[in-house]
Amino acid sequence: MLPSEFRIKSFCRKLWLVGILIIFLLTVAPRSARAATGIFPAQNWGSFHSSEILGFLPNNSSGLPSGNAITDGKAILQYALPINNPTIRKVQGSIEDIANQLRGKRWKPVAQDVSKAEKVLNDRASQILDAIPKTQKAAAENLIAELQTGLTTIRQAIEIKDAEQVWTQRRQLLDRVGVIEEMMVTSFPFTVPTEYSHLPQLKGRATIDLTTSKGKITLVADGYSAPVTAGNFVDLVQRGFYDGLEITSAEESFTVQAGDPPGEAVGFIDPDTKEYRSIPLEILAAGDSEPTYGITLEDAGRYRDLPSLPFSAYGAVVMGHPAFDANGGSSQFFFFLFEPELTPAGRNLLDGRYAVFGYLTEGKEVLASLRAGDTIESAQVVKGLENLVEPSA
Repeated sequence: MLPSEFRIKSFCRKLWLVGILIIFLLTVAPRSARAATGIFPAQNWGSFHSSEILGFLPNNSSGLPSGNAITDGKAILQYALPINNPTIRKVQGSIEDIANQLRGKRWKPVAQDVSKAEKVLNDRASQILDAIPKTQKAAAENLIAELQTGLTTIRQAIEIKDAEQVWTQRRQLLDRVGVIEEMMVTSFPFTVPTEYSHLPQLKGRATIDLTTSKGKITLVADGYSAPVTAGNFVDLVQRGFYDGLEITSAEESFTVQAGDPPGEAVGFIDPDTKEYRSIPLEILAAGDSEPTYGITLEDAGRYRDLPSLPFSAYGAVVMGHPAFDANGGSSQFFFFLFEPELTPAGRNLLDGRYAVFGYLTEGKEVLASLRAGDTIESAQVVKGLENLVEPSA
């Protein structure tokens, strides 16, 4: 293929992706209904003006920051934990960097990452244990010992250049680091505004298994970053709302959407109140102590701020909402199929406009295979149900 032909094809692909994004923002978000959301019917294309569409896109002169995105959902969840312990973060960072070096077959830097993690664990383990409650200190000590043993195993694999073994051990070590970090969270970090007390809230995290007609996928809902959004989702899972619902759309390199119930309703109708349950837009910006509610980060004038749960990982789980009603979401959600050309770190069309409330942790191949018409056969909370706080009567 000639270089010019390659550039043309690459440009066309990018243009196609951007086109899909614009269509999504206007149509794929939950089907609008006047009774439910008060916005115009999705089919009424004649009511759109170019200024309305372009007004939804980010201002190119806003100077949004860019950088190397963390593309591992598990890593994002670890960094989003409300803890402040530089020592365990240094261990995590060193182990994570092994992947970057391993991809380039840079064995010496891989060994250096292992040495850095070993040194921290050997010299400053007490700084980690000081942040652990007394009741869990013994378990944390065992996990630190397992980390040290695992690092020795990785070092042996490095000597024979066994990349597969290094990769496997690295993932196991990061999982143990994650358990230690979760032990450091001793209380919920903020108070949810009382105006949302009528909604379910997730005061922690929950793990959900979705069994689909193509296989099982597992996700973690993060109530530390989005307690109302995650709480609504976990509550609906417990009610069996998603059982039997179809995948309503699936766009390659973009989204897989579900949660649209049969009939005229476009979301969850509370059987007690007979009313549509609306969920406010809820975004915790990185560095903030509590989420921003009811408004996009852009509308809040926070052009340079990034959410703590960004659209930079394959399988981000996101609350859908009508294109022009950020607070009109209910039951519909979508998985984001990360495309780096479309969503570079800090400079994309979705961060700050839609609420990510979790990430896929298992079943990437199953998610990639889902198509419109496939079915969520069942959804089940397998861990963290105790963190769901139902509204008081």
